Amino acid sequence: MKGYWIILGADVTDPQAQQEYARLWAPIGERYGAVLKVLDAEALKEARDSRRVLAVEFASYAQAKACYEDPAYTEAKAFALRAANRQLIIIEGVLA
Repeated sequence: MKGYWIILGADVTDPQAQQEYARLWAPIGERYGAVLKVLDAEALKEARDSRRVLAVEFASYAQAKACYEDPAYTEAKAFALRAANRQLIIIEGVLA
């Protein structure tokens, strides 16, 4: 079954950190076969700080977890967390 990262993010407050995250993320995402899906922010019905909704699709739940635990992602994640406040959950299933 597929795995997903669901990311709820606030507005980006550090564009340079966001650019560095994107640069580091590209080869990691490619290595794990990640497919980024930007969801309509209008789906946020009870959000406080979140303004952006992203789903990152992986071929399996195990792959989604392995990507998150990859040391290269740990480095990239530091920039993501500096760029904006966000929440990330990893789920298993099939999203429409």
